[in-house]
Amino acid sequence: MRRFQMTVMLLVLCLGFASAKTPADTVRILAIGNSFSQDAVEQYFFELAQDAGIPVIVGNAYIGGCSIERHVLNSRSGAAGYAYRKVGEDGSGERKEYPGRTLEEIIADEPWDYVSLQQASPLSGIYDSYAQWLPELYGYVKERVPEDTQFILHQTWAYAADSDHGGFRNYGNDQMKMYRSIVDANEKAAELVGIGIIIPSGTAIQNARTSFIGDNMDRDGYHLDLLWGRYTAACTWFEKLFGHVLGNGYAPEGMSRPYVRVAQLSAKKAVRHPDEVTRINVRN
Repeated sequence: MRRFQMTVMLLVLCLGFASAKTPADTVRILAIGNSFSQDAVEQYFFELAQDAGIPVIVGNAYIGGCSIERHVLNSRSGAAGYAYRKVGEDGSGERKEYPGRTLEEIIADEPWDYVSLQQASPLSGIYDSYAQWLPELYGYVKERVPEDTQFILHQTWAYAADSDHGGFRNYGNDQMKMYRSIVDANEKAAELVGIGIIIPSGTAIQNARTSFIGDNMDRDGYHLDLLWGRYTAACTWFEKLFGHVLGNGYAPEGMSRPYVRVAQLSAKKAVRHPDEVTRINVRN
């Protein structure tokens, strides 16, 4: 009888450990990017995942305006020029920053489930800028992450129609031309190196511009609005990786329900139709 009781106790303990959350249950996502990855994943994405009961750690290897070429050159030289931002490492949404890190150090910090790569915004619709440098960056990262890590290409967004950013001249200062160029360049670049996931943030932002919000998705002509712009990008990441963003209970403080609806619907439609703009009909 005593032996039977001991066996039952051990079985209960084992079942308890098996059902408990472990570090392996956490989804770890690293963006190797710039201020556009900052806009997309450093705020609101963690909270969306938290509302859905999905523990995440989000890292961003950040240098403002950083191109794929510069990431490659940094990987070659071991330059410690990155601000490494992390959200969720202690289970909270607080962002922590570790300055002066190398790309190799950042990659080695976690067993990443996903790694995102992206181009600097002025070059984001120019395929040749990917073709020259993306294979080397992809190869460098792939050698340093777990075998089952999945790669992402982050499709960024076109500038506001009245943007004064110098890079807008690459697209004749035409928002739709820039958007179409970004979509096409990302599709070709993903195929070039065999990346199977594209996060269509650019399409989601363009979708939202068809709503009552209009061409007010940014704060300076190219970086996203701090509320609905960033929230739309975060919703797009969530929808692409986890699905079911419609009805997610998290929204930033001060953001009204119509704006939340536009953001979530724009993200949902972008993932469903990543290479075309969908009109978003929501009443304010």
